[in-house]
Amino acid sequence: MTVPAASPRALARRAATRPPPVLAAVLVFLAVESTAVASLGTPLLPAVQAADHVSLAASQWALTIALLTGALATPLLGRLGDGRLRRPAILGTVAVMLAGCVASALPAGFVVFLAGRALQGAGFGLVPLATAVARDHLPAGRRGRAIALIGVTTAAGIGIGYPLTGLLAQEFGLGAPFWFVAGLSALALAAAAAVLPAGPPRPARVDWPGAVLLGLGIAGLVLVLAEGPGWGWASAATVGCGAAAAAALAAWAGWELRAAWPLIDLRLLRRRPVLAANLTAFFVAVGFYPLGPLVVRYVQTPASAGYGFGASVLAAGLMLAPFSLASFAASRVVGRASRRLTPELLVVAGCLALIASMLMFLSARGSYAPIAAAMAVDGFGVGCVYAVNPLQLTSGVPAEQTGSAMSFYQLNRTVAYSAGSALSATLLVISIPPGHRLPAASGYATAALACTAILAVALAVSLLFALTGRRQAGRRQSGGPAAGCDAAARQ
Repeated sequence: MTVPAASPRALARRAATRPPPVLAAVLVFLAVESTAVASLGTPLLPAVQAADHVSLAASQWALTIALLTGALATPLLGRLGDGRLRRPAILGTVAVMLAGCVASALPAGFVVFLAGRALQGAGFGLVPLATAVARDHLPAGRRGRAIALIGVTTAAGIGIGYPLTGLLAQEFGLGAPFWFVAGLSALALAAAAAVLPAGPPRPARVDWPGAVLLGLGIAGLVLVLAEGPGWGWASAATVGCGAAAAAALAAWAGWELRAAWPLIDLRLLRRRPVLAANLTAFFVAVGFYPLGPLVVRYVQTPASAGYGFGASVLAAGLMLAPFSLASFAASRVVGRASRRLTPELLVVAGCLALIASMLMFLSARGSYAPIAAAMAVDGFGVGCVYAVNPLQLTSGVPAEQTGSAMSFYQLNRTVAYSAGSALSATLLVISIPPGHRLPAASGYATAALACTAILAVALAVSLLFALTGRRQAGRRQSGGPAAGCDAAARQ
């Protein structure tokens, strides 16, 4: 007797009956796995450079291209996530990530490897979708914790599993880590198919003209940041590409403000929690993201260069593990501290920790221990900021705009990651002495100083919001939007 296959609609109805803890666990797993896969290039950068015989700037595209495609995919997925196509959008994105992992695992050359990395970058768009599912389908007592944890995983996923990745690459070659994460992606796809409920019955309208304008603007901006040193900052190619990117982004903003169904509703920035989360997240992302690639390159540099330890890929991956562990620890601290501190003050504390981590890397990088300590402090600071931001956003927008607001936030951060990735590579490239392959030690100091300055801007912005937030203390205590953030963080 043949049993007919269940339809997608029947599977979605069956998934809607799963217990909340199971759904919450799958959502967190999706966020961790997607971010970890998209950021997988970090510990492998020197190995990619050596194996494929490419320059430092070219090898950096193993990170940058995933960030670029993530920035392009995130707003589209966020818009789909606000409507009935949410479930197929999530499943389709995981399937694209799986295909990208397989492509990067194949020994088919640097171009195919980069194409796979581009497909993996789509995973960044899963974070706003997971947040929207959590808000719509988890009970109040579990919703706040899940949203905060999903927010932290976008930082923790950057370093999670890197020691294992390094071991696989060291023992079995560059393809092994990607076969491993391909298996994880297949597991994530199966779990999501079994657990995810159907999306809300709202129509999913996509602003395609806005998507094209935004894509052109972001692609041009990232291209300038990544290739500017090679082209020359004053060259016609750099200036022309930068001007075209600025024009496309300006046209996109104008279009979005008039569109009936905007890809991203820029008017949401009028809401104080949304503006605070996005401004601080942008400067924090640009400032902290370069530290991981800098540490990986630094520790793997041969000691004959006058610095570095000649570390293996495994040792470089271990340097990033404290970042992830401290990020998760920060989410627990934030839950308790939110009983006494406002969200803005928690962001201030996170910015202070981030600045401290950069100063630690600047002043003490002569051995493994201080570098690992700097990564731990960095992870704690990022965890503080990223645990609070999603709660600010979900408290500041209606439920039907959660996907759109979170997608803009994720887009904002992904563009900032791209800028940070390009910034670190640029500062190292210009420090390479003539006739040498490796950057000078001063390049790392310059990059760390630049990141410290950017994080100081993030601190100033967060302090400004913290001070102005005192005026709304009465409203917060009476149950206003900010109170929702505090309450959600405590749940």
